[in-house]
Amino acid sequence: MILTIDIGNTSIALGGFLADEPKFVVRLSTDITKTEDEYASKLLNILEIHGVNKKEVDGAIISSVVPPLNTVMKGAIKLAYGVDALIVCPGIKTGIGILCDAPTSVGADLICSCVAANEFYGSPALIVDMGTATKMIVTNKNGAFTGVSIIPGVMMGLNALASGTAQLPQISLEAPPTVIGKNTVDCMKSGVVFGNASLLDGMIDRINREVGEELPIIMTGGYSAAIAPHCEHKMTIDKDLVLKGLNIIYHKNK
Repeated sequence: MILTIDIGNTSIALGGFLADEPKFVVRLSTDITKTEDEYASKLLNILEIHGVNKKEVDGAIISSVVPPLNTVMKGAIKLAYGVDALIVCPGIKTGIGILCDAPTSVGADLICSCVAANEFYGSPALIVDMGTATKMIVTNKNGAFTGVSIIPGVMMGLNALASGTAQLPQISLEAPPTVIGKNTVDCMKSGVVFGNASLLDGMIDRINREVGEELPIIMTGGYSAAIAPHCEHKMTIDKDLVLKGLNIIYHKNK
């Protein structure tokens, strides 16, 4: 089994892959205060819950946008399973080109998404990753990363709305019955859900005009399932796209 770990600003996605299929996928809260021992304990407990013996783990690979946790997580994996985890960083084999001003600054999660999109859906493509921030990533006909648009994330906007106003409450992320809300909660839900869907539709149209063709759209990330059904463009949802990319990159480097 290969462990794939994607460390994001808000959460950590952990997947266990047998061949090309994930046997399990779980998500943990990102916490930069936790030690190697604490993360090792969590990792062992997760595998035990899913019926996996630690001796079944043959390797591991990490993508991260939280540098302080890179060494901690690598150490935790070594402590828990006795394997040296790969980290997606400049110099690792990915099989794709990176066509931008500063290739070494492109986030590891973006690269993993492109690798998986190329493998499973082909290229060119537009990948929409709805995490802490919403990223709209474009690949060209050769599968190369050509650029990205970064937008404040769904929950970032929702939390700012609730915390920055005295009388607006925290709400759940679900669509209201109508766009025009009749009460405070539905008004906020409308703005967050339909507003983000409309934002994506508008950006997709702009990107398609800029590249001169209508790109296939793959949506991933924790908030994709809540927003995608309300977009007017046809999209394929793959919530484990980054982890699948990590699994592919691992095998390219072993």
